[in-house]
Amino acid sequence: ANKGRTDVWLIGADGKNLRRLTSHPASDFNARWSSCGRCVFFLSTRSGSAQVWRIKIDGGEAEQVTHLPLDAGNLVVSQAGDLIAFTLDVFPGETPAATAKRLEEIHNAKATGRLYDRLFIRHWDTWSDGRRSHLFVMSKRGGEAKDLMPSMDADTPHKPFGGPEEIAFTPDGKGLVFTARDAGREEAWSTNHDLFYVPADGSKAPARLTGDNKAWDTTPVFSPDGKTLAYLAMARPDYEADRFRIVLRPWPGGKDRVLTESWDYSVGSMCWSADGTKILVSAADRGQTALFAVDAGTAKAERIVGQGTVDGFGPAGERIVFQRHALKSPTEIYSIGSDGTGERPVTAINAAKIGAARMGEYEQYSFKGWNNETVYGYVVKPVDFDAAGKYPVAFLIHGGPQGSFGNDFHYRWNPQAYAGAGYAVVMVDFHGSTGYGQAFCDSIRGDWGGKPLEDLKKGLAAALAKYPWMDGSRVGALGASFGGYMINWIAGAWPDGFRCLVSHDGNLDERAAYFDTEELWFPEWDHMGTPWDNPRGYEKHNPVNHVKKWKTPMLIIHGGQDFRVVETQGMSTFNALQRRGIPSKFLYFPDENHWVLSPANSILWHETVIGWLDQWLK
Repeated sequence: ANKGRTDVWLIGADGKNLRRLTSHPASDFNARWSSCGRCVFFLSTRSGSAQVWRIKIDGGEAEQVTHLPLDAGNLVVSQAGDLIAFTLDVFPGETPAATAKRLEEIHNAKATGRLYDRLFIRHWDTWSDGRRSHLFVMSKRGGEAKDLMPSMDADTPHKPFGGPEEIAFTPDGKGLVFTARDAGREEAWSTNHDLFYVPADGSKAPARLTGDNKAWDTTPVFSPDGKTLAYLAMARPDYEADRFRIVLRPWPGGKDRVLTESWDYSVGSMCWSADGTKILVSAADRGQTALFAVDAGTAKAERIVGQGTVDGFGPAGERIVFQRHALKSPTEIYSIGSDGTGERPVTAINAAKIGAARMGEYEQYSFKGWNNETVYGYVVKPVDFDAAGKYPVAFLIHGGPQGSFGNDFHYRWNPQAYAGAGYAVVMVDFHGSTGYGQAFCDSIRGDWGGKPLEDLKKGLAAALAKYPWMDGSRVGALGASFGGYMINWIAGAWPDGFRCLVSHDGNLDERAAYFDTEELWFPEWDHMGTPWDNPRGYEKHNPVNHVKKWKTPMLIIHGGQDFRVVETQGMSTFNALQRRGIPSKFLYFPDENHWVLSPANSILWHETVIGWLDQWLK
């Protein structure tokens, strides 16, 4: 059907009694337990828009709770009262009904022009129309939805990737704590998200809780006894990849204590242990995303799960239930003892498909990179591996640049797609990658084309030397986002390195890209200022300055709804290649953003990319 859909499922923490609670052709998602534990609230599009629904776990049909004129999102449920909370995109100061009426008027108007007087004009893949994602509450039984931040010109959760983890009911159910960036005209170059408290009855305006910190504050989580609020905080303003520390605040008032200042890991998500003595956290860890238990008193961290990518977890009695995926397996649920022993599977939903799929074996390797520092990477073998064979190489370069190609399973840039096509796969976590300490992550600032390129060169050479079944004369390099930028940089700075290149959503001209993009804090931090204050920061490693050296065949891919790296950057790259007579192709998706999300488009993407590799490497 060229679309995805999700259902709500239920299973015992011991792995027994798996059953599907919902089976509607529409999508059911964002499930939350009621306080009584006998029913589940969830969001569903089955009515034609996203609304809150409820279903009893012992049987029966789902019941619609909200009948709102707008889509609801980010559902949270009070465990101590009669309220649910969710978000609606409204014009500040206007009701959902008034917003819906105004949207209809805009849709029916003959003039299509929009007038802006501040940024963002557009963000990620959406043009701004003045609406904001506001927090609403209503009774679990239905009724009127109340906007708790009616006059705020800000979003909760943050866009485009924030979720319900940025919203929490207080322990007594009489208030909520939420995350928002209320930065006024500076929003496009500020990362100053704060926590706000608001009474659930809307009797007072939201109060800023973290105004002293001008960097990012988020993810409020209350302890089981209700006496402590834990949240995540960065320390450096305007830097989106700073380290997230755990901060503890006595509730309802008291002095903050930074719990993990000396722990050189950036927390991804967190929750409290059942007894409230520890905080369970996920954090990138040398090519894995591990699960740790951090003592709430001493800050001592104990690794509970160290392999694969853990991306969801919580206490279940004396055990911990968690989700994990890895390079050979999509997400399943597992449980483990709180001491990190006795791991066992809870689900095996993907077992039949995994059993029928051929996948390549993988291993992590290390080498001496820039400044003789240890750098890590992964190698994935072709599925029909023969140690006596010689295999062409797909050299994948991750985006971010503060990111990682780690031990995970995903539906974009999955190395198994190349292994299945007969390629050896090499992935290097160059300087700037996450999971190797904050200094390693920070090191890319002002040096996009320096340390990372040296690591990529040394990492590929180390892999070719270590694995004799790789054919070093048949190597293609591929990357997206920062990886796409790096492909464009490699074309001029390493022109003899590869038989072919693939550049997806990559910048050709860093100076022009500043004026094209939306989140200005990103280039201002990484390139150390604006183009007018620090022009050298944008020209130092600018691919457009080295187009004359290009000679390697390149496939360029771009999405028309990509407002982070705009489509003209890809078109400019193709123009340069065609004008210089270099073999090249341009794959354009008018309806895709920075990612390729449509299943049919994903298939076309993979067929085109692997066909390009086959043309030049086989």
